[in-house]
Amino acid sequence: MSIHPSLKGLNTLVGERSVFTRKERLEKLMKEGKVSEGDSVYGLPKVRTKFKVKAKKKAATEEETTEE
Repeated sequence: MSIHPSLKGLNTLVGERSVFTRKERLEKLMKEGKVSEGDSVYGLPKVRTKFKVKAKKKAATEEETTEE
């Protein structure tokens, strides 16, 4: 059974990308100073796209329960 079009989320095809294009990688590396204008585009270092953030609230609530 299919889902009704009115129930679908907007922009379902747009999501987070896990990789950068070469242009995006070069721009980020230039900002960080790891690559300059005349360097070769071959053998570029890897670039992280997103970072996981640990939840501080959960750790704080665990400390409170252990103290009681």
